[in-house]
Amino acid sequence: MLLEIDRLNLSFYLDTGKKQQEQKQVLFDVSLAVDNRETVALVGESGSGKSVTALSVLRLLEDSSQVSSSGTIHFENRDVFQLSPDEIRKIRGNRISMIFQEPMTSLNPVYSIGNQLMEPLLLHRGLNKSDAYKEAIRLLERTGIKEAPARMKVYPHQLSGGQRQRVMIAMALACRPSLLIADEPTTALDVTIQAQILDLIKDLQDEFGMALLLITHDLAMVREIADYVHIMKEGRIVEHGKTESIFENPQNDYTIHLMNSVPSDHHVPIKADKVLIDLQDLNCHFQLKDGWKGFLQRRHKTIKAVDHVDLVIHRGTTCGLVGESGSGKTTLANALLKLTKTKTTGKIIFNGEDLQKLSTRTMRPLRRNLQIVFQDPFSSLSPRLTIGQIVSEGMQVHGIGTTRDERLDIVKDTLIEVGLNPDMIHRYPHEFSGGQRQRIAIARSIVLKPDFLVLDEPTSALDMTIQKQIIDLLKELQKRYKITYLFISHDLRVVRALADQVAVMQNGVIVESGPADEIFQAPKHTYTKRLFSAALGSH
Repeated sequence: MLLEIDRLNLSFYLDTGKKQQEQKQVLFDVSLAVDNRETVALVGESGSGKSVTALSVLRLLEDSSQVSSSGTIHFENRDVFQLSPDEIRKIRGNRISMIFQEPMTSLNPVYSIGNQLMEPLLLHRGLNKSDAYKEAIRLLERTGIKEAPARMKVYPHQLSGGQRQRVMIAMALACRPSLLIADEPTTALDVTIQAQILDLIKDLQDEFGMALLLITHDLAMVREIADYVHIMKEGRIVEHGKTESIFENPQNDYTIHLMNSVPSDHHVPIKADKVLIDLQDLNCHFQLKDGWKGFLQRRHKTIKAVDHVDLVIHRGTTCGLVGESGSGKTTLANALLKLTKTKTTGKIIFNGEDLQKLSTRTMRPLRRNLQIVFQDPFSSLSPRLTIGQIVSEGMQVHGIGTTRDERLDIVKDTLIEVGLNPDMIHRYPHEFSGGQRQRIAIARSIVLKPDFLVLDEPTSALDMTIQKQIIDLLKELQKRYKITYLFISHDLRVVRALADQVAVMQNGVIVESGPADEIFQAPKHTYTKRLFSAALGSH
């Protein structure tokens, strides 16, 4: 057996300010095994102990935390806990490599991609600089990075999310490890990029005879590529077995709960005749500096982020806007809400009135009826304000509630509506989980009772069970208040569970739109077919 974890228990020492430190146990008798060329998935919600288990294999927790553990971890018949610091360093990156969840925080921002990729080749494989440079380029090309020599010179912030993830994979494979640990390798990526990354990992597995320990909450991915599955809850393995067996006949209540949390395909379309939003020939073009064309003369490049878009959204319905990163989805939403600094042309008709004709001052009262929930609630919620202050801020601006106490009562009622405890009103954003923060962001918008709400990737970084809760919440709020949604997402399963109509966007253009059922059952455009095939494995 390549890797064997046997009854692993792990506790963190907590600094409580007292003389005697307290211990918090996070892993309880965890056992799992990975054999050569095998793909084993470790599945569970955030906080279940998946990443802690993976980090324990490489003994990476010791460098940043005080931990105590019992049990054994054997890799290639050697007890990992008995190895000296030098011996474990030789295994890290060499025999066992790890792809971390967020490549932007894992890559060093002050070093070029080339420098970071060459480091393991120089350190572990003992190549000279010239050979390391050639091998680094070969690895970038192998992982699908175009113009590899040019990319060697760039820095992480100059690459897209998909490109950064490919660089992380190239670094992980530089030393041809026998075990690759992939921690949520595709969480924040578009469906087409996700499919490419998974195909790439499978190809490299076959090429190098590598084993894979996959840590994820994406059950669709697990079913596609894993041989064996371990389901984890609150630091314990609650069920394990062959992939098909687990999916076809789950035994544990929690496993069944996880399976049932995958967004269902069934959505009864809402019939509505009244048009709320009518976009006519909408354009939003950006000018980017693109070098020099002469002495002190800048050359500019035009990016057509939104290009001749026509879109009609009926009152009380949900329009799903889908496409890859950079296709113009968020720019379209911002242009619709008049939040872009760049000049926008065309008509934006809201409730019969053309917003393009309104000044900033005359537009302000309408803002109450046009709200947005951003993709990352943590960065859109002020860390200095309490939840009560955040949710009531818009009410003060728009004159809702005559007294502070009246506003406080409305805030508490709204928190209950989104599934939060009103006693949380005095807490700050950092004291909440990702799912709770998303609920707070939704509460901030719906407290104003808007007619129209833009939801920009509201479930992209959430676990399956939390995703389902947010979808159910949005459906309930729409039913209660007849809110119209523009739902932007790259998760087509969520869109299929929620949308009445779908618009597919590519390079600033809506290439296909219509009733959700028709689009999902019989997509016509080549790009739509490719997008659906990558996400849903059909068409």
